[in-house]
Amino acid sequence: MSFGKMNTFIDIISTVPIKDKEGFSIKGDNILASVRAYKEDRHGSERWMNMASFSTASCLFRFRKIPGLEVNTEMAIVCDDSRYQILSVEDVRSRGMYVEVLAEKIEPTVR
Repeated sequence: MSFGKMNTFIDIISTVPIKDKEGFSIKGDNILASVRAYKEDRHGSERWMNMASFSTASCLFRFRKIPGLEVNTEMAIVCDDSRYQILSVEDVRSRGMYVEVLAEKIEPTVR
């Protein structure tokens, strides 16, 4: 994976409880890392058809492994004003250099 293909800037975040002035707890975002990544949206290729077990995954991200940060399914990814919930995290070829994340785009509900 070259830097030429990693042209999307992403933020890896976790939601943490934050107290406001009155002492009430609300959910807030804590940015854990900001990195460049390769982003591939879901489309009708043979590769996406083979990933049938992740039918809800709408996007794939690949980025370099971040020292000291273990990416897991409790985290989210923010890029281009969109938010993605992480469904799966995998070490590419078990070399410890790149991380591949399958994620689902979170659509806001309108009431």
